[in-house]
Amino acid sequence: MKRHFDEELKDLRQDVLKMGIFAQEAIYKSIESLKNRDGELAKSVIEHDTQIDRLELVIDEKCIDLIALHQPLAQDLRFITVGMKLNSELERIADIAVDIAQRVLEIVDKPLLKPLVDIPKLTVIAQNMVKMAVDSFINGDVELAKKAILTDGEADNLRNAITRELIEDYMAKDASTALRAVQLLLIARFLERICDHATNIAEDVIYMVQAEVVKHHPENLQKL
Repeated sequence: MKRHFDEELKDLRQDVLKMGIFAQEAIYKSIESLKNRDGELAKSVIEHDTQIDRLELVIDEKCIDLIALHQPLAQDLRFITVGMKLNSELERIADIAVDIAQRVLEIVDKPLLKPLVDIPKLTVIAQNMVKMAVDSFINGDVELAKKAILTDGEADNLRNAITRELIEDYMAKDASTALRAVQLLLIARFLERICDHATNIAEDVIYMVQAEVVKHHPENLQKL
């Protein structure tokens, strides 16, 4: 029975890892569609979301079955419950990538407002945070989870810089740039929200491994 349970936990890990890869790919493709003015790539992000939704349901069902059939205790129970929360966070990240793709479709037939520099940088941060958060769950790595959490401040600062530039250097000076600037503002905000979701995952991983609550208690992070 224990061997069967361990195999099911291993299977859950693989599904969560797959979900993480899907989410990271959705982020990457949504921004590539912006950089390359590629409406078809943006549409593919939107279309692929159905597959991600299906995987979310599969993972949730596996987690519920594991709890109902095996009645796990302590760390195994925390692993499964955190897996469910992580699954939800990753599905939301993929939804945000869809939001980005939809914004791209609004401006895909218009020239770029400005060379894209900071948004791709913020994208890399978001992708790395998601990867660190997922890897920390798979490997039970508290240090990697802490690194993901501490990176969120960098994402916030970059989002704020993008916002200031678009408002002060474009929208305030030329009202005709508003449509394109607003879409870029939204995309930057969406990327920062992805980083927030990755932070949530990393906080849950710390709870999973050490039973230490750091959500809403940043002072506890310094004790780890």
